[in-house]
Amino acid sequence: MSRAPLIPEQRHQELLRLLRSTGVLSIRELTARLDVSHMTVRRDIAALEKSGQVVSVQGGVRLTDWTGHAPPRERASRAVLELPRKQAIARTAAGLVEDGMTVFVDAGTTCQAVVPFLAVRKDLTVVTNDFHAAIALCGLPDVRSIHTGGEIDVSSGSSSGPLAARAVGAVNIDLGFLSTGSWDLARGVTSPSTDKVLLKQTVMRAASSVALLADSTKWGIVERFNVTPLGELDTVVTDDGLPPGVVDRVTEEGPTVLLAG
Repeated sequence: MSRAPLIPEQRHQELLRLLRSTGVLSIRELTARLDVSHMTVRRDIAALEKSGQVVSVQGGVRLTDWTGHAPPRERASRAVLELPRKQAIARTAAGLVEDGMTVFVDAGTTCQAVVPFLAVRKDLTVVTNDFHAAIALCGLPDVRSIHTGGEIDVSSGSSSGPLAARAVGAVNIDLGFLSTGSWDLARGVTSPSTDKVLLKQTVMRAASSVALLADSTKWGIVERFNVTPLGELDTVVTDDGLPPGVVDRVTEEGPTVLLAG
């Protein structure tokens, strides 16, 4: 027996309850959860936004007091953000690396922070598209390092695109560390660049295991292009700043979630 349709006030309360458990939700997921049309969801969001309780974001809605926000794209600006979180995530992620592995380290300040923790490993090969990580690897003479090449993105100090993807596809990777500036439950990992999407998806095909390194400030942000659903990842390494219930929801999708202290 189907349940009776909710009146607007009931829908508003249910919408707020769902947001409190996830922080951000897409229009598509809300239509399924509330069992109403896109237009009804948009009217409900407009009413809640008018009362100051929610804020519309691209493709969805978030709570007004949820602090997730789009980070700056320039490397110098990102490098000084959330340093304790990045270091904690990097330390936890490095614990996944074993002697003799071939590891991919994606571009980004969080993935770069993993490099110093690899010094204790033996017979390690590290593949990266990040120039800053490559320079850091030069200080680890016992680690074999491979840079992917490819088209250079000056703002991030990295490379991507078909040439970089071709290099990654030629290597058998044991563990791939992926970075992101945007992830959520409905859309998974997203990116503003098709070249970055191509490279990340190539890493996922080439790697036996894939771990996403993403701090909680990136949660709830959705970019234009899809990389992968969260269920396609093996591990997510993040911090304890996610909204209540999110870790359980992500775990239900499939990956193991490691919380860095």
